[in-house]
Parts: sequence; structure tokens; C-alpha cells
Amino acid sequence: MPQPLTDIAALDRQRHRALARPDPARFLHDAAIAEVQERLEMVNRGFRAPAVVTGFAPFWAPAFPAARVVRDDDRLALEPGTHDLVVHAMGLHWANDPVGQLVQCRRALRPDGLFLGIFFGGQTLQELRRVLAEAESALRGGLAPRVAPMGEIRDLGALLQRAGFALPVADTLPLTATYATLPNLLHDLRAMGETNAMAARDRRPLPRAVLERAAEHYRTAFGDSDGRLPASFELIVLTGWAPDASQPQPLRPGSATARLSDALGTVETPLPTEPSD
Repeated sequence: MPQPLTDIAALDRQRHRALARPDPARFLHDAAIAEVQERLEMVNRGFRAPAVVTGFAPFWAPAFPAARVVRDDDRLALEPGTHDLVVHAMGLHWANDPVGQLVQCRRALRPDGLFLGIFFGGQTLQELRRVLAEAESALRGGLAPRVAPMGEIRDLGALLQRAGFALPVADTLPLTATYATLPNLLHDLRAMGETNAMAARDRRPLPRAVLERAAEHYRTAFGDSDGRLPASFELIVLTGWAPDASQPQPLRPGSATARLSDALGTVETPLPTEPSD
């Protein structure tokens, strides 16, 4: 069996410590909550049996008071066919089996129920990845996994199709925060519960010299005119529907009864034919 990506026990400890803080860093969760609520308003449909899947219930439960809130465990505590909306909130980037998570969400939906997933994508912390890799390579002659690999938008829409969703859509919301210093960024990541929980991580503390080299490189390569350090965060949003006969269906090839050129009011130009031998 391949080693899992995520050390679930370590992830749980990190989340628990973050939620127990008097000042948890929840600004990205607030942005994600606002994005989900805005998209639900655009759907213009009432949801009577919503569910939220998240490891951050204290953030998400007040925003969706009518929802059943369950943890993003490997086995989701959702009954099949009982919900008309499932929101998977800020956890899919840590899932050892993301397709399995999506399949369970689809099974929990009633026909024509809506799924919304929001989580970190591949452009998240791109600056931090680069400076840590440069510093560790220069000073230690090699790299250890420091920031979890995250999915790219071009690959994530296919996960919805693999999980059996209809009308799948994947899009992205880029965000940038700025920090006075690299330690300030690392402080926020701890306060988010988003520090390194990879199963293959190096358990040893990162040497001070590596952190100092990374901070210097960060400021040189990315610092703005005020000396602040930008940190990129990318929120990926996945949208899909549980299949239902009432949904729009693609037409069979060749079944059109009108020409596109007529609808557009243009002249159709035939393609040149290949000369015969």
C-alpha cells in the first residue's frame, strides 16, 4: 500500500490547537464562507436539508445554522440520499482519497442536489515553497516536504466527473495576504491549522539558518515597495449536481435541426476538400 499523503493524527492536532487559540486566523475561512453563500444566492433555490463537511465546525456552523455539520473523516457521517446540498469546506486539499470524499458527498445527495467544494489549490503559498526549497537546497543539500502538494485547476474538474457528478464546474478564486516578516506568515499558518501535516514530513525542526536564508530570499524575490511579503492563496471551487432526469442533456452529434450560421446571421464558408489521389 502506498504511504498516505496526510498524517491524519497530526492534522487533527494542528486543527485542535488552532481552534483552541483565542485568536485563530480565520480570514480565509471567512472569504470561503462568503464565496459559498454568494454562489448559493445565484442558484436561487431553497435548500431544506443542507450538510457541511469540515474540520472547522466553529467557523462554518454559525454561517449555515440549518445544516448538519460533520467532520471530513475518511468515512463521512452522511446518510445516502438525505441532503439537497452538501458543502465540503476547506479540507479536500488534505484528503488522502479526494475522489472517495466526492463520491460520498454525491451519494449523500438527493437527485438534483447540489455539491459545492472549496479548498486550497496549487498556487497556494507558491512564494513560500520557492524560498524554502532554495534555502534548504543551498544549506542542506536536499529538500524535505514542507508544503503539501495541492491540485491544479486543470485537473480538478475531472475529479467531479470521476465521482459521478453532472454539470461539473471547477473555477478559482485567487487571494493575496501580505506580511511584515516570514515569521508572521508562519504564525498565521499555525493559527489556521495549516502547517505541515504530510506523512512524509521531516519531524526535525527547520534549522534557524534555513529560515533566515528563506526570509532573506523571500524579501529579495517577492518583497513589495513597502518591504512587505506577499503570500498567495488560491481557493478552488468545485460545483456539481447529483444526476437527475430533469437536468439538461447534451444532444446527440448530428441531431441539430438548424444551422449555426443562420442563428448568427453569417455566411457559412465550406472547408476546402482534400484532393483525391
